[in-house]
Amino acid sequence: MSRPSNAERLSAKHDFFLRDFDAIQCATRDTRIQCLSDRRFYSIPGAQWEGPVGDQFANKPRFEFNKTHLAVLRIINEYRNNRITVDFVPKDGSQADELADTCDGLFRADEQDSGAQEAYDNCFEEGTSGGMGAIRLRARYEDELDDDDDRQRIAIEPIYEADSCVFFSLDGKRYDKADARRCYVLSSMTRDDYENEYDESPTSMPQFITRNMFDWVTPDVVWIAEVYEVEEKSELVHFFRGLALGDDEPDEMEVTQKELDDEPNKRAELEARGFRWMREKRRKVRKVHKYIMNGARILSDEGYIAGTCIPVVPFYGKRWFVDGIERCQGHVRLARDAQVLDNMIKSWLAEMASRFDIEKPILTPEQINGHAEMWAQDAIEKYPYLLINPIVDTVSGQQIIAPIGYTKAPNMPPAMAALAQLAAQALEDMLGNQQAGEQLQPNQSGKAVELIQQRLDMQVFIYLDNFKKSVKRMGEIWQSMASELLHEPGRKMKTIDHGDQTGTVELMKPMINKETGERYLANDLSKAKFDVVPDVGPSSVSRKAALVRELTGILGMTQDPETMTIVTSMILMNLEGEGMSDIRTYYRRKLVKMGVIAPTDDEKQELMAEQQQAASAPPDPQSQFLLASAQKAAADAQTSQAKTALTEAQTEKARADAIAVLAGIGQDQAAHALSIVQHVDGQQMAQAQLAHQVQQAAQQAAQQAAQQSETPDAQQPS
Repeated sequence: MSRPSNAERLSAKHDFFLRDFDAIQCATRDTRIQCLSDRRFYSIPGAQWEGPVGDQFANKPRFEFNKTHLAVLRIINEYRNNRITVDFVPKDGSQADELADTCDGLFRADEQDSGAQEAYDNCFEEGTSGGMGAIRLRARYEDELDDDDDRQRIAIEPIYEADSCVFFSLDGKRYDKADARRCYVLSSMTRDDYENEYDESPTSMPQFITRNMFDWVTPDVVWIAEVYEVEEKSELVHFFRGLALGDDEPDEMEVTQKELDDEPNKRAELEARGFRWMREKRRKVRKVHKYIMNGARILSDEGYIAGTCIPVVPFYGKRWFVDGIERCQGHVRLARDAQVLDNMIKSWLAEMASRFDIEKPILTPEQINGHAEMWAQDAIEKYPYLLINPIVDTVSGQQIIAPIGYTKAPNMPPAMAALAQLAAQALEDMLGNQQAGEQLQPNQSGKAVELIQQRLDMQVFIYLDNFKKSVKRMGEIWQSMASELLHEPGRKMKTIDHGDQTGTVELMKPMINKETGERYLANDLSKAKFDVVPDVGPSSVSRKAALVRELTGILGMTQDPETMTIVTSMILMNLEGEGMSDIRTYYRRKLVKMGVIAPTDDEKQELMAEQQQAASAPPDPQSQFLLASAQKAAADAQTSQAKTALTEAQTEKARADAIAVLAGIGQDQAAHALSIVQHVDGQQMAQAQLAHQVQQAAQQAAQQAAQQSETPDAQQPS
């Protein structure tokens, strides 16, 4: 049996993708419609009156007191004040790993360069309000306009209206869809744009009339789908090790059997470069194939993309499986009924107040005949009086010159007042009592305020926790893509550390292990196999403000001059404001030189350059004078110590001579001589004490003279 052609293969793939997408769309259609309706409900003016309720209030006041928007906005602000990023941690649990720090810096640089904050904010807002959001990762060239520049980086991009555009295959049960085999990302194009892009008319596409099928062509737009399909297969891999390696050669190289089959001379080339075959292994390979399709055919086969994961990350506000179908919702869903009821009651009360603000007279046609225009314009012209025609009572025969009656404002039913209170209470219960956290009583303790804030935070905790899972998955996808894209030896790339400081790293940099002497390649991302840990914390500005407050408190707790210098420098380094960048840079360099902060690679090079310049520069004359003075003082001190030792030796010798003389004289003479020796010893001790006192007095005089020289304006003693 002959193998099918490429056109037949793509046609079969397209038929399969259509059936698979229709199954996904039919299973999740109701949930996705509700997600879209929730997003409209809280964000679009007038959307809270859509449906049968709005029809009942047609031609009547329809006010919106949108409390759901404020509740969602509070959750969004809570997230934006506590941004979530990723931290790459070695799998063995070790703390220090240069490659993990490199991945951290490169990931943050990609976030900054691609504007990832917009993708995060859009994803979190859609998931919190409607129930589902999504982010995508895409490999892009650093310079799109340079055909010779093949260097790529990873961009983090938003997917707008993910509840209507992102569809994972039904086999994906995990939250992060790591187990999904396929993913469809839809995008719409106008008919004119489609014709210009693909040079075909949408009218040539088949028109599906089955209700459950997705309508790929509408009168306004044409839908295009990016399809990501995971393919797993087994392949044979050969491992070669280098013998005579240069600086730019890896220690070990992996070559697949397919590469050897495609290039018959490749094995001979490796052996000529000093490699020898070591072993072979059959392993399972996971790749992601990308297609672009419409409702009629596959428009493009994009081949395999970088990484082993589908580069789409979902985010769900709340998610569960019921009846075998994935369902999700956001913060708005359960509060919709209470919000609609609150709007209805307040709109009805407003209508009653506007219609029956004053008592209107009830007149007969005869009474108002000829004066109808005057009565109609009274609310605008504010006439000082109004005219009516007198009529005759048919019963009594008397003339009537007053209105026959007045309208009365309707009384509010007791049930309506109770219903208004219940609607307001239900809305607070569904959205959370926001006023409790915003109103602070004067006599309320700090502990009570903290407990109230914690209770409010628990209402939004599920959204932040779910977004942590999404960010963790995004870090795993980035790592799989970076291991294939960022591999050029000697390529220098921007990094950003945890303190938002910019640095530079060189990929595949040849290094020598100082302990073992072995050569290795630093910053080799092909060996990056790390665990991804979500890092939750306040925003950069909030962190710095909190740090400044804490350091200011520490400053009053210490008296150590060195500690005070360090704390003061850290406060000035973290101050935010216009014109503070130079000051922050200065004090950071100061702390780096003191050894308080670990330097970046650029700062290490600057320090080495300064040390080399200081070593080669001529010595300072003042420093030479101080050094000579210190050496002279040390020599004088050694001379004084030598003289003192000589005097003590002479004294001991005189004592020994006196004892020898005493040995040859009588007892009386010995006692007399001994008293003379003791008298001489006493005089020597007195002279030593006097010399010590004179030395102390001289030192005090020198210190006073130095202080007076530093303050020349001070009054001199007489």
